[in-house]
Formats: sequence, C-alpha cells, structure tokens
Amino acid sequence: MRTHARTRTRSSATALVTALAALLALTGCTAHEKKGPTAPSGSAATASVPPAPAGQSGGSGFDGPRPQDQNLLAWTGDPNDAGHVTAQTSAGVGGRVTLVRIVLREQITWSNIWLGLAGIDPNAQLSNCYLGVYDAKGTLVAATPDISSQLMTDAIAKPLALSKPFTAPAGTYFIALLLNGNWTTNLLTLKSTGAGISVNAGLTPPNLRYSTLLTGQTSLPATVNLADQSTSTINTGWASQWYAIS
Repeated sequence: MRTHARTRTRSSATALVTALAALLALTGCTAHEKKGPTAPSGSAATASVPPAPAGQSGGSGFDGPRPQDQNLLAWTGDPNDAGHVTAQTSAGVGGRVTLVRIVLREQITWSNIWLGLAGIDPNAQLSNCYLGVYDAKGTLVAATPDISSQLMTDAIAKPLALSKPFTAPAGTYFIALLLNGNWTTNLLTLKSTGAGISVNAGLTPPNLRYSTLLTGQTSLPATVNLADQSTSTINTGWASQWYAIS
C-alpha cells in the first residue's frame, strides 16, 4: 500500500512540474508576440527622423544678399534696394562735400568706389568732381582723379578707380562726393536708398551716416572736421547715395 501511494505522489508532482513549465513557455511566447522583434542596432527603426536639408540646419538657410555675391567687397546697402533716384541743383551741392558713412567689418584692399549713376546731362559743364575716402578721424586716405568725364557717360553702376589702392582696416569710413560745374537738376541723377532725413536716426555728429560739409571746395581737403557735419542740404531731399567697394 505504501508503494502505490508513493508512486501516485511522484506522478502527481511530475505532472505539476510539466504543467507549470508549459504555462511558463506559453506566457513567454505571448509576451514576445506583444512586444514584437527587437530592432537591431543601427537599423532604420532608430533613424526615423530625417536630417535637415542642406543649408537649413539651425534656421531657414537664407542670410540675405552679400557684397561678395556680386564680386564686391562691401556696400552701403543691397543695390536691389537702391531704387530711388536723387538729384540736386548745382547751386545746392556744388562745392559741398557730401559724406556717406560705411562700416567695414574686416580689412580689405580698397581699389574702387562704385557709384550708381542714374542719369546724365549731355549738356552739363562739369569740372573738379571727385570721390574720396575719409577715415573716422576725418583724414583723407584715398581719392579718385577728376571724374567729371565719367559723370557724362553710361548711366549705370560703375567702378571709379582710386588714384592709388590702399589697405583699409576694419572700422568706420566716409565716402565723399564733390561735384562742381553746371547741370540740369533732373538730368544728372544718382541712385540712392531713398532715405534722406531718416537715415541719421539715432545718430549725431561726428557719426552721421549721411551729411555734408563745407562750401566752395574745388578739391577734397586733406582733413575735415566731422563734428561740423550738417543735414541742412540732406533735409531738402538730397537722398543718400548708393556706393560699393571693390
């Protein structure tokens, strides 16, 4: 009797272990099916976010026109925005030094001043007309020869060569224009930004962005006192000229 009891006990234990093992195996398979297969390292599942398009990392990718896009070194503004045409009488600006400020962010070799000539007067009588460059102290550091003849032809944006190129360190400069002679007011015209009075917002001499100095000049003086910058002529509609550097 004892032998039969022991046999039945062992059989029951064996059956219980087998049933438990089967249950565990079934549970593992079900969990595996719910989770799904594990993606291997480096698979497409780990790279679901596409990279940003070239040139658009960290922003829109548009940084606006730069002078270098047009083979220039610097400019007073994008020429595409210089759509205004400005003119003045010979009595209004003849003999005056007109200054447009430009700030260089890096050192360049300055060889030419580009001027936007919008219109010409074929009957004008011009003489002693110059472009030049003053530094932040008011010292003339470069100038063109007389450009009178070049103001009589080709109403385009044109480079006017300095008598001698110079190394211009980063800093503030003033491009100077001097006109002399007689011309018809609305025929001899220059490209400008259209900004007159507003161009100097927030500024005072000697740091005006657009101004005039002196009267009765037939050449660009070696030095000017930038503290004497005036806006009286600017305020009559002599809009800020467009210039570039090469």
